[in-house]
Amino acid sequence: MQPHKVVSHDEWIAARKAHLSDEKAFSKARDELSRKRRELPWEKVEKKYVFEGPNGKETLVDLFGGKSQLIVYHFMLGPGWEAGCPSCSYLADHFDGPVVHLAQRDVSFVVVSRAPFAEIKKFKERMGWKFKWVSSFGSDFNYDYQVSATPEQKAADDVLYNYERTSFPSTELPGVSVFSKNEANQVFHTYSSYGRGLDMFVGTYHFLDVAPKGRDEAGLSFSMAWVRHHDRYEGAVVDTKASYQQPKSASCCE
Repeated sequence: MQPHKVVSHDEWIAARKAHLSDEKAFSKARDELSRKRRELPWEKVEKKYVFEGPNGKETLVDLFGGKSQLIVYHFMLGPGWEAGCPSCSYLADHFDGPVVHLAQRDVSFVVVSRAPFAEIKKFKERMGWKFKWVSSFGSDFNYDYQVSATPEQKAADDVLYNYERTSFPSTELPGVSVFSKNEANQVFHTYSSYGRGLDMFVGTYHFLDVAPKGRDEAGLSFSMAWVRHHDRYEGAVVDTKASYQQPKSASCCE
């Protein structure tokens, strides 16, 4: 960390107030962006999706749990993986707290992965999470919402993600999708976000943003190379040249 400029209290207050003006402008711009997001058009969900979770088989309508709004986090845990993606796990460490508060605002929150439910349950128990997590295994849900690559896409290194063709080092991808349901149980897709659009859901990052070193990721080849499952930090060494690696298949480690 480079030596920082040190000033008098009056100079510090002047600099802080100038930056506060920028922060207020950002807050207003963010509020306007959120307003425009809420005004986006919707698309009707015509396909029937079935998931498996702690309550057995459930449809997309069932996942609303009596609410009219549903937020889905697409968690990177593919069939046969020995563990979930560390970066998705980093986000998931922020999920349990908000769930009870979201319910008070007519919002249900569910995590979805393509791994079979038995594999989800095992990893969830290891991590100690309580939020609802279901499997989309055997359905088109992950593919339709751009968070899983087909074998053909992966082989060609040509994946539709974040609304464009790109390469991606994994068969599973992260994202958030939002749905609304009317009284006739018709479901509408209102919003999806991927990549850096998920940053707003990572509370730890926003705490780091006010710390002197910030996120401290500038020297890393892959920005989240420092992230580990919360039970795997002890003794961990960060490889600054590491790129993203898909978690190994459990079968390779038996």
